[in-house]
Amino acid sequence: MDLTKNQPQPEAKLHFLDYWRIIRIRKAIIITVFLITAIIATAVTFILPPSYASTARIEIQQLPSGDLSVMGQGSFQGYDPYFLRTEDEIMQDQQVLSLVVSNLDLNDVWGKKYGNGQPFNTSDTIEYLKRKISLSPVPNTELVDITVYDDNAQEAADLANAVATAYRQYRLGLQNQTMAGAIKVLQDSYDAESQKILDMQAEVHELQTNEHVEVFDPNAPGPTPTMPVAELQQLNESLIEAQTRYTKDASQVEQLKKLDTDKLRDVLPGTVQDSELSSLLDKLHDARQRFVVLTNYDGPDNPDVKSLQASITEYNHEIDDRIDGIMTTLADNVTDEKASLDALQDKVEAAKQKDETEAERSAPYWDEKRELDNLMEVHNLRYAEIQEKKLELITPKTSDVIVVRDAQVNPSPVKPNKTLNIALGIIFGLLVGIGLAFFIEYLDTSVKTIDDVERALQTPVIGVIPQDVGCLLDEGPDSRHAEAYRVLRTNILFSRKDDKLNTIVVVSAGAGEGKSTTVTNLATVFAQAGDRVLIVDSDLRRPTLHKMLRVGNSLGLTNYLLKQNTLEEVIQTTSIPTLHLMASGKLPSSSMSILNSSQMKDMVTDLKRRYDFVFFDSPPILGVSDASVLASEMDMVIQVIQYRRYPQPMNIRAKQSIEKVGGKLAGICLNNINMSQDESYYYYSGYYHNYYYSRSEDEQEAAAKQTTEAGGNSTEIKPKY
Repeated sequence: MDLTKNQPQPEAKLHFLDYWRIIRIRKAIIITVFLITAIIATAVTFILPPSYASTARIEIQQLPSGDLSVMGQGSFQGYDPYFLRTEDEIMQDQQVLSLVVSNLDLNDVWGKKYGNGQPFNTSDTIEYLKRKISLSPVPNTELVDITVYDDNAQEAADLANAVATAYRQYRLGLQNQTMAGAIKVLQDSYDAESQKILDMQAEVHELQTNEHVEVFDPNAPGPTPTMPVAELQQLNESLIEAQTRYTKDASQVEQLKKLDTDKLRDVLPGTVQDSELSSLLDKLHDARQRFVVLTNYDGPDNPDVKSLQASITEYNHEIDDRIDGIMTTLADNVTDEKASLDALQDKVEAAKQKDETEAERSAPYWDEKRELDNLMEVHNLRYAEIQEKKLELITPKTSDVIVVRDAQVNPSPVKPNKTLNIALGIIFGLLVGIGLAFFIEYLDTSVKTIDDVERALQTPVIGVIPQDVGCLLDEGPDSRHAEAYRVLRTNILFSRKDDKLNTIVVVSAGAGEGKSTTVTNLATVFAQAGDRVLIVDSDLRRPTLHKMLRVGNSLGLTNYLLKQNTLEEVIQTTSIPTLHLMASGKLPSSSMSILNSSQMKDMVTDLKRRYDFVFFDSPPILGVSDASVLASEMDMVIQVIQYRRYPQPMNIRAKQSIEKVGGKLAGICLNNINMSQDESYYYYSGYYHNYYYSRSEDEQEAAAKQTTEAGGNSTEIKPKY
């Protein structure tokens, strides 16, 4: 069992040289597409009318967002990354472009210019204008470039400036529209508030009437106290003063009551300003001083002493009485102060109670009145705001769109860019050509490289034949193509396992792959090496070998197999003494299976004994049974595959057909290789030619003699005649 048949095929890996090989092989397609595309690009570039461009630059300031109806103020949001993109779309919208059409009267102007004098309608003009406009926001700014392309430089500049002006008008109109909307909202709110104020005023008046609310101050936020504020304040001050005085006097009286009479005589004069008590105390003091003096000089019985003693006693009685009177007076004063204080407190409490009662009764009125006052305050502010906005609406505004740079007339056309267009046409043509070449190469499943054969067929390549190879009999032994067949001959000799294996059939998957040429030239190099070689033309349906070797086809293989002639009669000689040919002969229509006869097998056995090598040319193996019969009877089979002719599956099926009938496939011969286009095959033929034929004639003859001797020694085949 051949293990290689079950092994997975290795993947094909493309090298850089493989891409270069594809480009060289398909260069005709690449050059054709390249030239067509370059010519078309050049022609279109010169045919296209010139186009001029003018650019106007504007600055778009972001409007405040939010509800402008609330106190007329909006709020600025953060940076909006979609703001300029949105404004770009608005600039190309019908609202803005219709202003451009109206300002420049484009319906009539373009109708005369492009519509044979018939005015355009606005929608068609806008669509045509859109195709002329290109908007480009400047990154990280609020700037926008408005570029207009036209076949007239002045018209391009006018259109660009007109678009900027129209967009500015649109934004001003948008501001006015927003302001008018805000005024309307404010006015509606103002009217609603006016009606509400009227209703609340009627309700307040009704509450005042029903509750008998007395309003002394119309601007007061609450009920007015019944006692005037100044009087109430004075009353409170008096109450505080009386409270202080009563507290002080009551405390003083309490302290004095705790003292005895002697202490009171000492304390009371300093506390209470009483002249009578002071006079009595002074008199008592003087009497006591005189009494002491008289007592020191006179005895107690002295009348003066007794008189003074009586006076002192009298003074003490008067002082005690006076002190009692003062204490009584002080207590009475404290009592009076207490009564006065209580009266003041009652008066204040009565006023407060009255105010509280009145406030509680009139509370609904005052609450409603306060709400009415607040509403009227807001109402007045809203009225002032409405008047301010009405004034602002009729006042000329500063637009939030600023024209930074007006469009100028540019005398140089920007389109078509001849250099760029031609360069792009050349590059595009080259890329399309290369892409088409690789696409065709991808669709082409034929054999292209030795790796393709060995990977797909799992069979070695034993020969590579160049393109345009003729018959070596005509070209001579010094033909530059002979070496390719010598390499094939050498590989065949080394692939034989036994020297007795000398019958070789050359097959191919389809017609026209060069198997007849391969058989003829391969047999020629064998004969040139000294071997006795016979070529049998077994392609009975389309015989060609007799034409290549310039002999007749009246007698041949079919005559021998039908036992009409002997071998000696059907074998013909050629210009090389050791090279013989057995032509196909005439094939009767009733003998299509003649190759599968016992006569054929006996002939092959006889020829093996007579010749060193016998080569059979066969018909295509797919669809014709003759090739399968020959493959099963020969010692070796060589499959010829023409370079880039048939798909690989077809060659694979041909190989499988050989193996199914028991044929011994020696290898694959790649035929008709274009050495100039495919450098991967150069060493098979080109290198040998440059090396061998660049030497002198003596060196070439010595090398040829050495090759002949080596070939004879390697095969060890001797003539049998």
